[in-house]
Amino acid sequence: MGKDLFMLFATLGILSGIASAAPAQFAIDTLNPYLDKPKLTFRPDGTFKVTVFSDLHYGENPWDSWGPEQDANSTRLMKTVLPDERPDYVVLNGDLITGENTFRENSTTLIDEIVAPLNAAKIPFSSTHGNHDNNPNITHLEEIEREQKVAPLSYTRKGPPGVGGEGGPGNYWVPIYARHTDTAPALVLWFFDSRGGFSPGADSVAVPDWVDESVAGWVANETEMMNAVWGPAEQRGALAFVHIPPHVATGLQTQLDSAKNPGLNVDELDGIGSVQATFTPGNPGKDDAFWNALNDNVKNLHAVISGHGINLPSTRYA
Repeated sequence: MGKDLFMLFATLGILSGIASAAPAQFAIDTLNPYLDKPKLTFRPDGTFKVTVFSDLHYGENPWDSWGPEQDANSTRLMKTVLPDERPDYVVLNGDLITGENTFRENSTTLIDEIVAPLNAAKIPFSSTHGNHDNNPNITHLEEIEREQKVAPLSYTRKGPPGVGGEGGPGNYWVPIYARHTDTAPALVLWFFDSRGGFSPGADSVAVPDWVDESVAGWVANETEMMNAVWGPAEQRGALAFVHIPPHVATGLQTQLDSAKNPGLNVDELDGIGSVQATFTPGNPGKDDAFWNALNDNVKNLHAVISGHGINLPSTRYA
């Protein structure tokens, strides 16, 4: 299976209409989940650059030379891109590890290798997790816990108990402020766990491959709290990251103009496993609860950025 590395470079301007009134400090502290980490802010020129690496697939084919060579190439590329682009933030957008190819005794240590260039460059970052990150020898939760242990500037975290469903703990958000003195963010980065893959252990079974319905209520509750503490949602922007594309992307792809959007229609999104829930009989709508909650509650949502991809024939998925 080929290794698909995707990068996105996005520069965002400061959003207008930032609330001038500062909420009570105790409320701010209650809402801020990163009091022990540096406050993330835009540059003095009002920009914030995000670099996305997707589908790194570390640990693939460890029994021959090809797999380790691809890992070395990915590390080399990250070490080249980071100083060249100088991003303010990095997102690792799922399928960090090819879990079915790893060994139980060393699978989480691959996280050390993946985040090493980010640690060396001292760049803050977050991860989502994909279908290959859930397998008998690795889970999303284990990757999150390892990343938190070995990467001081990781903003990845797990959602509250009961949110995310089976195999999907990685639902969270990260605030980005226009200025260090601001008490309300100008931008919120949302991260969602689309699950997929297989459960751990010898009796492994398939894990549902969509953002669990429980995330919908969490999004509604979180945005209600944000609005109460930070002011109306229209006063800040948002970006969302998820590994497997929502199923609505299938219809969107048919409307793309390849002359204006070259490359965006290369992967075929009508095959099994290409978008959320296509491994489930009677697929359409399994991710509707998440998708509708995101659109109903998160205002000024500029983009939903996914990874995943699909290899032909469509029964093979990335």
